Amino acid sequence: MYTIETQVSFDSAHFLADYQGKCGNIHGHRWTVKVIAKGDGLEEENPQTRGMIMDFSQLKKALQEMGNKLDHVFIMEKNTMAPDTLQCLKRDGFQIVEVEFRPTAENFARWFYDQLTEQGYVLHSVVVYETPNNCAAYGLD
Repeated sequence: MYTIETQVSFDSAHFLADYQGKCGNIHGHRWTVKVIAKGDGLEEENPQTRGMIMDFSQLKKALQEMGNKLDHVFIMEKNTMAPDTLQCLKRDGFQIVEVEFRPTAENFARWFYDQLTEQGYVLHSVVVYETPNNCAAYGLD
């Protein structure tokens, strides 16, 4: 099996609703998402991608687009903030991305994996770093 790897970093804030500790407060991270794509063999027929498992630049672009949507925003799980608080934040112009899951590194690893897989990429794994020393992975064989 062959693998290629690319990554993106972005800054955003989040909180974990009902968490008893520091992460229950709004706080920020320099998130880094590392994607490892896989292939059993190398492309032989397409002259553009001959000798590759896939076009590296396309994977990198897809990941970058996802990261750009999460850069410098407040990420929150839907229905975990009082509606009037959320309305005030939006009224004051804060960019908020509401997700259907608790915004943990583990859930983001799966979310990135699923989003890229839906776009047709064959992945080995996605690793999401909340800090340089703490990460979660999804999709390992």
